[in-house]
This record gives sequence, C-alpha cells and structure tokens, in this order.
Amino acid sequence: MNFWQTLPKPIIVVAPMADVTDAPFRRMLAKYSAHKRASGTVGGPDVMWTEFVAADGLVRATPEGKKKLMADLIYSEEERPIVAQLFSSNEKHMEMAATLCRELGFDGIDINMGCPDRSIEKQGCGSAMIKTPEVAKAIIRATKKGAGDLPVSVKTRLGYNQDQLEEWLPAILSESPAVVTIHARTRKEMSKVPARWGRVKRAVEIRNELKSETLIFGNGDVLSLEDAHLKASLSGADGVMVGRALFGNPWWFNPELSLPIRLTALPTHGVNRETIVVEDIGSNKVRYITLEERLTVMVEHSKLFSELLPHKNFAIMKKHFKAYVNGFSGASELRVRLMESKNATEVESIVHAFLDRPN
Repeated sequence: MNFWQTLPKPIIVVAPMADVTDAPFRRMLAKYSAHKRASGTVGGPDVMWTEFVAADGLVRATPEGKKKLMADLIYSEEERPIVAQLFSSNEKHMEMAATLCRELGFDGIDINMGCPDRSIEKQGCGSAMIKTPEVAKAIIRATKKGAGDLPVSVKTRLGYNQDQLEEWLPAILSESPAVVTIHARTRKEMSKVPARWGRVKRAVEIRNELKSETLIFGNGDVLSLEDAHLKASLSGADGVMVGRALFGNPWWFNPELSLPIRLTALPTHGVNRETIVVEDIGSNKVRYITLEERLTVMVEHSKLFSELLPHKNFAIMKKHFKAYVNGFSGASELRVRLMESKNATEVESIVHAFLDRPN
C-alpha cells in the first residue's frame, strides 16, 4: 500500500507551479493552513508538490548547475507528504533522477506531461508527451524502475490541440500510475478558457471502465476549499489539485480563516488595523485575515525566500507581492514600491512605513 491509499477522499493537493511552489511557499502553506482541533493540529494540504525539475539536468549538469537544481528539491518535514515532480524524455535520466528523489526521502514522484512551455516541449517533454504516447509510457516505466517502492504519478492535460482524453488517458492508465491529475484544458487552450470539469468526470468513467486502480484528480479553476469539495463531488474525482487560488493566501486550506474579497471597508491603518472580524458561515465561525496580518505574512514569506533560496533572483517574489497586495485602499501605490524592492529588508521597511502612515 502506498501513501495515496491511506488518505481520506477527496484528497486536496497543491499544484506544482514553476517559481511558485518552492520551499518557502510550501512552508508558508504548511504553517498558516494548519489549525487546532481536539485531536491535535490538522489541516493544510493533503499533499504538496515541488516545482518541476529537469531530470536531464540532475544527471548531466555541471556541479554548479546541479547544485541549483537540487535547491528545488529541498523540503522540510512539515511539508509531508511531499512529491517531487520531474520531466524528461530520456528513460535513463528519468530512472536515475527518480532514484535520487527516493534517496532524498520524497514520498512520491510525479511526471510532468502537461507543461505548455515551448522550451520544455522542444525537449519532447511536458505537453509534447501527449503527442508521443509510447514515449510517455516508456518514461512511466523508467520512473517506476528508479522510484522503487515510491508511488509514481502523472500530471497532464485533456489533449494537445484538441481533446484526446479517450485515447490519451487509457495509454497512461495502461502503465498503472498511482495517480493521474487531469488539467481540464488542452495544451492549445492554456488557461484561456474555463476548465471543463465534465471531462474530469469522464476521466473517472474511463478509469472505471478499464477497471484501473489509479486515482483520478482534477485541476483547474478551483476557487475555495468548498469549491474543491463540490467539484470532487460532482465529478467523482478522488482528489482536486489547487493552483492559482493559493497565490497570496497561505490560509487557503484553513476552514477557520479567510481573506475577505475586498479589504476596502476594513481598517487599514492605526490601532484598528488589528481588529478581528468574525462571521458565521453555516455552522462555522470564520475569522477574516486583517490587513496587518496579510502584509506581515508577506514580509515573512520574503525573508524565508531569501534565507532558503539565496541564489535565486529576488524578483521571483514579485508575483507574490501582486497577490498579497490587492483589494484595499493604497494597494496600488504599495505594489509599485514593492516592485522596486531588491531584498526582504527593503520589503519589511516598505510595509512598516505603509502600516504606520497617518490618516
């Protein structure tokens, strides 16, 4: 039995996103999504993914290049279960990289067969795998060989230029991966159209018709924890993968905390900025995150990025600044200043000046 079979359904997981789901981001999720229950600390995502990592680079890169790639594979115990995502069209490299991930202590290995980036596709990887199902199957087999007793999963799309689910999914399922995550759009569609969760439902039906034991996850346009559970219920999916909704919201997985849609009407400065706003939603009391909390956590995120990934360009944090800083009076001016920051110390100074500004 692998760890996937021990998790209660629906399994809610964090999507692998380049320059987003790095170790600092995952640790922020683990810390702020956890909440207390009588049974102890629970909550947070059921499983986390790393950013995708080039198996070819792990095998062939110079010592300096490999060191940078290995930084994408650092993790902490609070992030478990943690899955390493790899990509390659070279069977031997995938086998070797999978072995490395097993030795590093990961809980599972995922193969990226859905990334639409042109540079990735030129290597025959990512979404390009959809056009070469026999190569994709060989890559799954090689990854399993290197992974040993670790479960191997696949993340992919409905198709390349058009929906090919009826042909593409059975090809993957023939290799019995532990999980297949379906981003409910084609490669051509990117994220320009709404995710088609009806096709996730069809994926579940195909899995059942083939009597496969592979778990089917859906991905695309998941807005909230409640929405994730609804999409799982309507589609029959075993799990749901969440991506863009997590930006600027490390509290996303905590049902007792929420970001207000807009902060315009809430206190933004002075002593009242610490006001706690509580609202009854159904049978639950939800505490809204105050502006000061949101910005303080953004500063913490910036410091953690600098601490854990000193070799990376601090500009990567800018996409997070855009997400944290919106929906309140003065947000646009604060964003402009943050976009000019060069390090976490500057971010902290800018935020403190903003919070301490006079009426």
